[in-house]
Amino acid sequence: MTASSVLVCLETVPEGGLRKAQIELVAAGRVLGPVSVALAGQAPDTLVRELGELGVSTVYTPGDADLSSHLVAPKAAWIAAVVAADQPSAVVLDNSFEGKEIAARLGVKLDAGVVTDVVALEPDGTAHKSVLAGSYEVRARATSATAVFTVKAGAGEGAPAPAATTAAVKTIEVPADAFERAARVTSRTERPKSGRPDLAEASIVVAGGRGTDGDFGPIEQLADVLGAAVGASRAATDAGWIGHDFQVGQTGKTVSPQLYISAGISGAIQQKAGMQTSKVIVAVNSDPESPVFEIADFGVVGDLFKVLPQAAEEIKRRRES
Repeated sequence: MTASSVLVCLETVPEGGLRKAQIELVAAGRVLGPVSVALAGQAPDTLVRELGELGVSTVYTPGDADLSSHLVAPKAAWIAAVVAADQPSAVVLDNSFEGKEIAARLGVKLDAGVVTDVVALEPDGTAHKSVLAGSYEVRARATSATAVFTVKAGAGEGAPAPAATTAAVKTIEVPADAFERAARVTSRTERPKSGRPDLAEASIVVAGGRGTDGDFGPIEQLADVLGAAVGASRAATDAGWIGHDFQVGQTGKTVSPQLYISAGISGAIQQKAGMQTSKVIVAVNSDPESPVFEIADFGVVGDLFKVLPQAAEEIKRRRES
């Protein structure tokens, strides 16, 4: 892959600045070459400066067009227009459901090779791809003029090395026909705020599964003591014990915290795919034969309803002493 520009696609950025996952996405793009950003929203001066400090040369915006009022079709059409203007050798998106759908649409529009579930990129365009729910890692390269990658959260090494520059802001209009047959978002319900960190951003995650039997009290208690996010297995979310937004796994969110505490989760391949890159994994399960112990750094064979409250109380006691 040549050192031509790489286009990193970012969703709307929170008022507090770039999220950790967004910074990692820029870092992943910089592995391939100089980075431009397609920002599907407004670009205030503070954000432009922040992107410049990360080495971003150009920030493309859709102007006054509101891409958030529709589903992905207009956004994919706009990014394709940005690619036509920027002529990048690669497009990098997040590995969310929306990111994958946009990548698929770009593959068709650009006649480009698409590689999803990327866990690492090499300067020559080789992608390390997670397959079979994280059981194996393969290498893949696109032979098309432009390659499209979706990169898993936590796959990057954090913030890219400083390469401060002054980012230019350019407006690329959304194609006139992009909204003609696009599905429109008619309403939104704000998610209740728990005061806990975002699951995808948290440095500590406490997750519960079928073993909770629907009672996430001990999970939440330990999470609050540690300042952690709460996660869940697919079995727990499918049972309606907790919202699907908390699901970690192949069909949920991918997390890579410093500490992942798994409680009452068997550790089946579906769950493993979403948390195996965690730095330290602690498993609590009453079944000593549970598969989760095969990937755990530390394991506790015991009842989570006894172990977790004891851990929370001990942490409180040590902090107060």
